[in-house]
Amino acid sequence: MPEMFVDKFRALVPKYLDRQWAETDGISYEELEELLGTYKFHVPQALVEFYHAVGGCEDLMEAHDFFWDPDELEIEDGFLLFLDEMDEEANWGIRAEHLAVPDPIVWIRTNSPAPSWQSEEATFSEFVFDMFDWVFDGDVDDDD
Repeated sequence: MPEMFVDKFRALVPKYLDRQWAETDGISYEELEELLGTYKFHVPQALVEFYHAVGGCEDLMEAHDFFWDPDELEIEDGFLLFLDEMDEEANWGIRAEHLAVPDPIVWIRTNSPAPSWQSEEATFSEFVFDMFDWVFDGDVDDDD
C-alpha cells in the first residue's frame, strides 16, 4: 500500500523541534513488522506510518501526552488504545471494528468519575496534527 502520511508526519520534526528529520526519529518498517506482527488485530495504516515517521522521536512521542510504543498496543473496551493523557485522566483509541480503515476516527475515554468514550470527530492524522499544534503552539487551527 502506498504511503499516505509519512512525509506529513516527518514534517512534524522540523516544524516543532527546529531541526531536520533524521532516520533515528522513525522506526523502520522491518522493525515495525516484528513489533506489530504478533497482534491478532490490524493496526491502521495512519498509525503504522506515524510510528515509521516519528516513533523513535521521544520529543514528539512524549511531548505532552504519551503515545504507546508499538509493542504496547492493546484492545480494551472495544478500542485500540494508543495514547495516554499525562495525568492518566484520559486515553485515546480507535474503535476495534474500524481498524481496517486507513485513517480512522479517534475516540477519547475520560476515566473519571466513570469511564466513558466520546468521539474526537477527527481522523488519526487530523487528531495528531491538531494535538501537536495545541502542544507546541497552544492553538488549534481548524483550517488545516
